[in-house]
Amino acid sequence: MNYEIKQVDKFKFIEEGEGEPLILLHGLFGALSNFNGLIEYFRHHYKVVVPMLPLLEMDLLHTSVGGLQKYVHKFIEHFDYKNVHILGNSLGGHVALVHILKHPERIKSLTLTGSSGLFENGMGDTYPKRGDYEYIKKKTEVTFYDPAVATKELVDEVFETVNNRLQVIRILALAKSAIRNNLGEELRQITAPTLLIWGNNDTITPPFVGREFQRLIPNSELHFIDLCGHAPMMERPDEFNQILHKFLQNLPPTAA
Repeated sequence: MNYEIKQVDKFKFIEEGEGEPLILLHGLFGALSNFNGLIEYFRHHYKVVVPMLPLLEMDLLHTSVGGLQKYVHKFIEHFDYKNVHILGNSLGGHVALVHILKHPERIKSLTLTGSSGLFENGMGDTYPKRGDYEYIKKKTEVTFYDPAVATKELVDEVFETVNNRLQVIRILALAKSAIRNNLGEELRQITAPTLLIWGNNDTITPPFVGREFQRLIPNSELHFIDLCGHAPMMERPDEFNQILHKFLQNLPPTAA
């Protein structure tokens, strides 16, 4: 389904449904298609909000996890969202973590899936390789347990991104920023209820990373999905939605 992309001031975003905001943060090669199953399911229960993160539009000085966090903070403040459920995949999870550590006051719950912030196998030292479609196709397929999930449309999208030299520089800057910005023991400061949903076959942030997040984040629960890679909300949307909805329903009600 195609959703209307709204623009207010410098912010581009999707907003579907009513209720408490469920803000979805995509990863480095993330696109709206990553969240189609989530948006369609949860727009009947929450106000689903997907900000278009300016991964490839920030000046190089601010092309970092911290720069993206500042953008998300301004976005939440601008629209005065309260009792926010924030969910991030991969780099989006890392941004959500930095945000909740700096600005916990509006956040009601945190969900991470395949998040960076502790450890990740990057795309490799030679990445991104411009002009080599087969190489990009293989690297995109590695994201998933079932390589068929890496459709031609998805591969074309990544290929187009990495064929622009300036965009490649920004991608590498973000990837290096994520590696440098290791949160470690800081995670113990998170008090919001936290859900961790991990693919059992994730090779980018392997299962031990999910277990380490659970060990470090005090009020957290961890769920694994079998036959699933780095993007469970894309590869196993029904299981993912079921786990997330149950978690959200079991949260204590917000005080009036």
